[in-house]
Amino acid sequence: MTIFSQEVRIKTKDHIELVNITSKVNEIVKKSGISDGSVLIYSPHTTSAIIINEPEYRLEDDIVTTLKKLVPKGAGYKHDRIDNNAHSHIQASLIGASETIPLIKGNLYLGSWQAIFFAEFDGPRTRTVLVQILS
Repeated sequence: MTIFSQEVRIKTKDHIELVNITSKVNEIVKKSGISDGSVLIYSPHTTSAIIINEPEYRLEDDIVTTLKKLVPKGAGYKHDRIDNNAHSHIQASLIGASETIPLIKGNLYLGSWQAIFFAEFDGPRTRTVLVQILS
């Protein structure tokens, strides 16, 4: 088994934001030299997530708006007594910290309308995402 790992640094600008990282993941895949296997994209933060979805700005806005409605800021969460970001932790928990994508003949096996997003729920911040390729 071959394993190749590399971190990606992401600077977010907004409190809640989706950042398309597909091209960065593709660059790492090419750099790895691995042609077949699995690509793990993982966020080691409790207030962020990884999403695979369509890169269309209205849909991205819809996702952000829906998450704000589902888990609004300042809704009386107990964790807010500590650092006022319980909504960010809950939103990240709903989405998940990682995604795994098949790698076939050197290409990410994404559908026609799929892209990889880093989802920020407690920004702006500088974040790290781990991309690990296993063959």
